[in-house]
Amino acid sequence: MTGALDGIRVLEIGTLIAGPFAGRLLGDQGADVVKIVAPDRPDPLRTWGQVHEDGRGFFWTVHARNKRCITLDLRSERGQELFLALAADADVVVESFRPGTLERWGLGYDRLSSANPGLVLARVSGYGQTGPMAAQPGYASVAEARAGMRYVTGFPGQPPVRMALSLGDSLAGMFACQGILTALVARARTGRGQVVDAALTDSCLAVTESMVADYSRAGHVRQPSGTRLDAIAPSNSYQTADGTFVIIAANQDTLFRRLCAAMDRPELADDERYATHGARARHQDELDDLIGAWAGQLPPDDVVTRCSAAGVVVGPVATVADVVADEQFAARDMLVAHHDLGVGTDVLGPGITPQLSETPGTVRWAGPPRPGSHNTEVYGELLGLTADDLTELAQQGVV
Repeated sequence: MTGALDGIRVLEIGTLIAGPFAGRLLGDQGADVVKIVAPDRPDPLRTWGQVHEDGRGFFWTVHARNKRCITLDLRSERGQELFLALAADADVVVESFRPGTLERWGLGYDRLSSANPGLVLARVSGYGQTGPMAAQPGYASVAEARAGMRYVTGFPGQPPVRMALSLGDSLAGMFACQGILTALVARARTGRGQVVDAALTDSCLAVTESMVADYSRAGHVRQPSGTRLDAIAPSNSYQTADGTFVIIAANQDTLFRRLCAAMDRPELADDERYATHGARARHQDELDDLIGAWAGQLPPDDVVTRCSAAGVVVGPVATVADVVADEQFAARDMLVAHHDLGVGTDVLGPGITPQLSETPGTVRWAGPPRPGSHNTEVYGELLGLTADDLTELAQQGVV
C-alpha cells in the first residue's frame, strides 16, 4: 500500500520550522521530499531540542523524517543550474527564505515555471510576499504577537505568555500544506502550477475566531482570561485533590445539566443564575468556584470517571509522560518509533495525522544523520550524475 501522495516529488529549501513542517506533512502522506541544504551550513534543526545525545537534538529526528537530504549551493551558478534541472521534474518546491531571495538567485517563479509550467511554489515567510513588511525577517513568536494571538494569553494584568512550542510555525506549515494540496487539485484541471503564499502572521490571524469581527462591530478588545474563556462557562481547568488539574468543558445547556448530575447537584441546572448560556456567562466566577470546590475534594481519576460517565467533556492536563502512557494515543498509532541512525536507536515521536483509511501515511525513516546523506542516490536517480561527477562538484563546493 502506498501513501496518498506517492509519486508527488517535493523540493524543500530553507530552514527552521514552518516550511520544513509543511514538507514533513507531505512526506508523511507518501510524497518524495528532497530537502536541500547548503554544503557548508547544516540545517540548524539538527541541533535544536531540549535534549541532546552525541551533539544531536531530536527536533531533526521528527521534522526531517521521510525526507531525502542532499547538499547544493543555490548561490552558485552551477548550483542554480542543478536546482532548475531538479525542479523541471518536481511537482512542488517549498521555500522559507526571506521574500526576494530566490529572485536574487535567479530562481524566481518566472524562471521556475518556464522550466516546469506545472510546478507549485509554496513560499513560507514571516509576513508574506507582499505588503510593507514583506522584506522583514519573521519568527513565530513575533507573528503570534502581531496577529493579536499573544495579547489574549496569560492572566489579566500579567505579561502575555507563550506556549513552550512554536505554534505560529506549525500553523503556517499546515496552511502552506493546505495551499499546496489545493494548488495540486487545481493543476489537475488546468495543467498549470501557481504560487502558494503562506505567512506566519496571516496564519496566526486566521485562527483568532471572532476577535476581529467583535472589534469591528462593537469596539470590543478581547482580553486575556487565564485558564478559561470569558463568557464561555463552565470551561476551565480545575485543581483536584492531589494538586493536578483537569479540564471540564460543559458550556452547552445539555452538558451543564449532565455536569450538575455528576456533581450530585442537579438543582443547579434549573437555577436561574446557571440555567442558560448567557446566565452562566454573567455568573462565571461563582460557577467556577462551585465546580472548583467539588473537584478539589476528589482525585483526578474520580473527576474524570464521574464526568465521563455522565457524558461531560473532561480530560486531565497531561504531561508528556502522561501522553506517552495514554491508551488512546497508543491505540491510534500516534506514538511511533523513529529509527534514528544518528544515535543508533529508536526514538519515539508523534505519529501521522490525519489518518486515511485506504492510503495511510507512515513514518518510513527518521531525519537522515548527515548533510548530503542522499546525494549519491538523488543526483544519480534524478539527474544521472556519476560518482565522479559528484566528487568534482564537491571539490567545487557546489554539493
